[in-house]
Amino acid sequence: MEPEHKSGLQVLVIDDEPIVCKSLKLALGKSGYTVEAFEDPVLALKRSEEKNFDIVVTDVVMGDVDGIQVLDHIRKQTPRAKVIIMTAFAYVHLARKAMERGAFDFIAKPFKSEDIRAIVGKAASALAARTD
Repeated sequence: MEPEHKSGLQVLVIDDEPIVCKSLKLALGKSGYTVEAFEDPVLALKRSEEKNFDIVVTDVVMGDVDGIQVLDHIRKQTPRAKVIIMTAFAYVHLARKAMERGAFDFIAKPFKSEDIRAIVGKAASALAARTD
């Protein structure tokens, strides 16, 4: 049932909560993505300068660097990358702002692993459609 084109896609996960990084790495890894997860957005952005990621899943509210800054950085560096914003319900307005700035989609926390897999799958399909 899962599309075949997702294997080999590089996914970057950024969230300052270790449990979120761990669970997303596991859930998306099971779906065939290559996943790197970072709790520190500064380190994640450094890594994104060494490697082009196809899909970036980032929390919107983190310490010194927020999800909007991550989005802007990734969009400049790798315009074809799909950025998905994760946010707590209280910050949905920030997710809307991110959508206006070019985010692919957003998901409100807490969410189920199948929900995030579905959104990442949509991003993978969108990437595949652009390269066909």
